[in-house]
Amino acid sequence: MMMPLKPSINVPKIQKFKKVLSSRKKEDKRRIGVLVDGPNMLRKEFNLNLKEIREILCDYGDIKIAKVFLNQYAGDKLVEAVENQGFEPVITSGDVDVRMAVEAMEIIYNENIDALALVTRDADFKAVLKKAMELGKETIIIGAEPGFSTALKNSADVAIVLNEDEYSEEEEHGEE
Repeated sequence: MMMPLKPSINVPKIQKFKKVLSSRKKEDKRRIGVLVDGPNMLRKEFNLNLKEIREILCDYGDIKIAKVFLNQYAGDKLVEAVENQGFEPVITSGDVDVRMAVEAMEIIYNENIDALALVTRDADFKAVLKKAMELGKETIIIGAEPGFSTALKNSADVAIVLNEDEYSEEEEHGEE
């Protein structure tokens, strides 16, 4: 079954994302947990700016947990850059996706967090987003092309593509 197309809004990138996310906020700012898939997203071809991620999400709510997951090959300069942007680097010798999924589940069951934001392109996180929604958490997926999973984008309340020529924001309208 084909899903209906999601609306796109044409405004400068950060202002557009802030407008959409701020329109979703209630009277109280949401408490957000954001997890970044380092090996998947921190690549030269994506030119991902953690400060930009923070700016987009801060208009939606208060970031209470901000972690970047890295493998054991991450250089000291990358770890320092992550820390300088206010994110906690989590270095693992095992599978980064598994460690990030475990942390996402901790956020999902954390009563002090209202929304889960994942920065990844990996469809393996689709089940995590579905569980978050099932348990009442709002979900935001932030990714980049090429390789940003369509299934992943369609599994979140809000999907943001950072590096397209025409940036797009897609918002789910109560579909499951």
